[in-house]
Amino acid sequence: MCGIFACYNYQGNVEDFRQRALYLSKKIRHRGPDWSGCFVGKNTILAHERLAIVGVDSGAQPLVSDDENLVLCVNGEIYNHKQLARNLKTTPVFKTHSDCEVIMHLYNEMDTELVQHLDGMFSFVLLDQKRNRIIAARDPIGITTLYYGWDSKMPGTVYFASELKALNEECDKILAFPPGHVYDSETGETTRWFNPSWWEETRVPSAPANLKLIRESLEKAVRKRLMAEVPYGVLLSGGLDSSLIAAIAARETDKIASGATSPESDDDRYDSSGPTLWPRLHSFSIGLPGSPDLIAAREVAKHLNTIHHEYTFTIQEALDAVNDVIYHLETYDVTTIRASTPMYLLSRKIKAMGVKMVLSGEGADEVFGGYLYFNAAPDREAMHAETVTRVKNLHTSDCLRANKSTMAWGLEARVPFLDKQFLEVAMNIDPAEKMHDRSKGRAEKYILRKAFDTSDDPSAKPYLPDSILWRQKEQFSDGVGYSWIDTLKEISLQKVTDEEFATASQRYTKDAPTTKEAFMYRVMFEKWFPQEACTASVVRWVPRADWGCPEDPSGRAQKVHEAAYDGQ
Repeated sequence: MCGIFACYNYQGNVEDFRQRALYLSKKIRHRGPDWSGCFVGKNTILAHERLAIVGVDSGAQPLVSDDENLVLCVNGEIYNHKQLARNLKTTPVFKTHSDCEVIMHLYNEMDTELVQHLDGMFSFVLLDQKRNRIIAARDPIGITTLYYGWDSKMPGTVYFASELKALNEECDKILAFPPGHVYDSETGETTRWFNPSWWEETRVPSAPANLKLIRESLEKAVRKRLMAEVPYGVLLSGGLDSSLIAAIAARETDKIASGATSPESDDDRYDSSGPTLWPRLHSFSIGLPGSPDLIAAREVAKHLNTIHHEYTFTIQEALDAVNDVIYHLETYDVTTIRASTPMYLLSRKIKAMGVKMVLSGEGADEVFGGYLYFNAAPDREAMHAETVTRVKNLHTSDCLRANKSTMAWGLEARVPFLDKQFLEVAMNIDPAEKMHDRSKGRAEKYILRKAFDTSDDPSAKPYLPDSILWRQKEQFSDGVGYSWIDTLKEISLQKVTDEEFATASQRYTKDAPTTKEAFMYRVMFEKWFPQEACTASVVRWVPRADWGCPEDPSGRAQKVHEAAYDGQ
């Protein structure tokens, strides 16, 4: 991934604005420490901060077409770029080995319809100089981050950036660019292009779970995401989701290393160069000493024979990092900050090893109703509606966390559970099969666990040990060590006085904090982002109160957790 900044239809001397644009782009250089680029057109500037993972030798951006008409900045990865290039009606000469260049050639043939054909995670801005037109688009779920903004003193000018911090000094209106949408300056409209079969919450599917299809679809999703020309690894918490991704990635890596499969023989014609780099998979975990996640991750790594890297942190190290975490996250949401802090610390350790890309397990809990509060879902219709809503809102929570916690150090996270084709399978399953029923042995994400359960086939190699495959759900902020959240709560009680907290609703008219911990984060956020426009893109993650769930988003706050908070 990378960082992009663009200003379209600047109403002033655009050359004079160049240095200002470079300054704003530099604010997100942590996303792309490998190279910087800038293009200045008639009234438009595009700047790019590059993290080189594919086409390392020749993929610097902004990319410019041969006729110098099209200029492109992309943040993300296009997994089917080779297939798309082969299917072009023309046979253009590619100037780079980048997976992103194909977007320009698709635009020449399909205009904005090109986004329908991209398989990957992406945000991009493309300038058509002949038409003085700019288009911008974001991937279906919002795995990559993108914002756009306006300055009321300069109507008609539009700004785009990968992070809020590149816009807040320049714009008095800033919005999160909606996932699965495309913006066209010729119409001034942002329209949704992503229309999957499962999008409407009221259309409740009735198809039974096809366990074989679930397994094969996830395996295919992981295989695509091994496209890389740099060392990569997996984030391994020891929970079900990250462990399954690690298990599949380890098998794919072993296939390449043993010669059982070559990159050129991939049936789906995806670029499978990644597993040729390291003959064994590297896995990474973090937690407080003796935390549940560290113990479980160790067991998984031993089972998978990965080269395992385990890191511990102290409560004080994490507390010291919270302020910086909020700067990078650009949110004051409680659960996102809690979970992002360990991920932020781990990402720095991983990048220090020279690793640029990791696979991660985000999305499974939303898709399969894995959070413990789903135990309170009253019926299959409510279960389905909540999973759809949660997937639609991932860009405000787990996707935002995974992207910004890792990209703070120039590390890219890829999330197979949010693959378009996998979602078509998983979101069209009868939600009754996703509902929790411990009395019948149906733990959360039962069908996902069962899809990778090989116990009925003695000849099959188990994907995971049973103790991991059937382990209770732990949210990452809990799994790194229960004392992490407990300490955050205690610190907020010390830092925020009763008098300060009593002013919360007057001080903050939007999202007034309801706990001292939330108040503490809001004050930190306000120091980094004092402009009123900065709160419009923030969304708080709160479990379903109408299901009788407590407001605290921690998994331990739910009654069904084996180590639930006292009094819950």
